[in-house]
Amino acid sequence: MEARIRARVNLALTFFALLFFVAGSSPPRQFVISNAERRIDLSSHIINLHLTLKVENAGTRPASEVVLALTPTEVDHLAMVDASAIKGKRKKTTSLRLEVKPTELPDAPPIDTKYFTIYLANPLNSGESTTLEVLYVFTHFLEPFPAEIAQSESQLVFYHDTALILSPYHIKQQTTFIKTPSTKVESFIRMEPTNRVGTEIKYGPYEDRPPYSISPIHVHFENNSPFAVVEELVQEIEISHWGNIQVTEHYKLIHAGARHKGVFSRVDYQSRQSSNGASSFRYVRIV
Repeated sequence: MEARIRARVNLALTFFALLFFVAGSSPPRQFVISNAERRIDLSSHIINLHLTLKVENAGTRPASEVVLALTPTEVDHLAMVDASAIKGKRKKTTSLRLEVKPTELPDAPPIDTKYFTIYLANPLNSGESTTLEVLYVFTHFLEPFPAEIAQSESQLVFYHDTALILSPYHIKQQTTFIKTPSTKVESFIRMEPTNRVGTEIKYGPYEDRPPYSISPIHVHFENNSPFAVVEELVQEIEISHWGNIQVTEHYKLIHAGARHKGVFSRVDYQSRQSSNGASSFRYVRIV
């Protein structure tokens, strides 16, 4: 409970800091995002976030660097970021991978926000546009709540985010889709227009949002996927004089989800697998 309150306080402080920044500084205005679509997959404990941006050069000179912004929470749990430029339409599209590097903005807001620069293959002239696809992967992002569950209980987790996409650019139109593992959603914060159908929650479309706009939200839902985490991995490779190779791997494996409380029953676990230990993992796949 204390961790959840702390997360809400941090997000609230971030929100007020961003309001202060918008009022008192000048974000980069070379680009305008004419359309942004964000798809967040919460099916497992590893979160995949796909962001599609249609970027227009609203300036008077060619430009080749597009800046991405992340919230402090996203920065803490970011595992990787990847970007590509999309050419063509529908089935005839091609993808060109682009270089992405951490960067800093001279007029950055007074909070711990992280920036990345996407380097376009060719500069965009004034009035031109391009479509970018960005993939973020986050780990240890979901918060088990309650933090402890009995053997017969399902695992519930919190996902904290913002309904609006954090960006240093003006966004003309944006939509966010959040996919949950099942239809069992305890609660979620609405920001109209908001719509939920099956396992998907749709935020938006929202129009004409200024730079650094955010609106904190959370989703409390059931997630019984295995929260398997390798804390330590040691690989030993032995090469004999005859050219034989032997590989041995030692794993220190933990369950990073809700902790077990109460008495564990091996009989119930084996005989009633559908209702006992739903969030446990019985095997690990090694690739």
